[in-house]
Formats: sequence, C-alpha cells, structure tokens
Amino acid sequence: MDEIAITGMRLMGRHGAYAGEKDRPQPFDVTLKLSLDLSAAAQSDALADTLDYAELHRRIAEVVETRSFDLLERLCAEIVRVAFEDERVREAEVSVAKPGRLNGATATVTLRRARNGPSD
Repeated sequence: MDEIAITGMRLMGRHGAYAGEKDRPQPFDVTLKLSLDLSAAAQSDALADTLDYAELHRRIAEVVETRSFDLLERLCAEIVRVAFEDERVREAEVSVAKPGRLNGATATVTLRRARNGPSD
C-alpha cells in the first residue's frame, strides 16, 4: 500500500474541555498519513488518479478552524471522517497536537483507522 502524508499543518482552532480554552483560537498541529493505491497516478501522471492533497488540506483546515470540540480525540475522528470521504483511502492515521498547553509540554492524540470495505 502506498502513502500520502500531510505534515506540518499549524491551524488555529477553538477546541478544549477546560474553561477558557474555546474563548480564543489556539494552535493545533495536524499530521495526516493515508494509505491508498497510487499505482494509477504513478503511471498516468494525472491528478484525477490520486488524492488531491491541496483540497484535503483545505477541508482539514475548515474542520479545525470552524468547528469546536471538547476533545482532541473527537477532532481526530472528524479529520479521519473527511479523509475517508475519498473511497480510495484504505487506512488513515491522524495526529493532533496542542502545543504549549501543559506548562510548555505538548499533548498529542493519534487515531489509526482502517476502512472495512468499499462502502464505509
């Protein structure tokens, strides 16, 4: 299985379970790894044969910047849902980090999900 990764996404959002965390945007670092078959794109050199990662980046930014969740786990799950909207994606791994929140430490949550069949 081949992989497309988007790393280094620093997005501003309003997520958190504690008082005041949603009052103003704070940074979230997102990393996404997707497993899919890229053999058609490797042969054709056509964007239509691969995942449009610029569009996927835009959609992830929209989720982080316009939605609001208490937990990083829920935010990760929503990003995985967006990734699985492309039926070619077989597996997804998403990490969301909340830098500097814990006296300078960074909390990170990672979800790994596999598609069970072509219809999910």
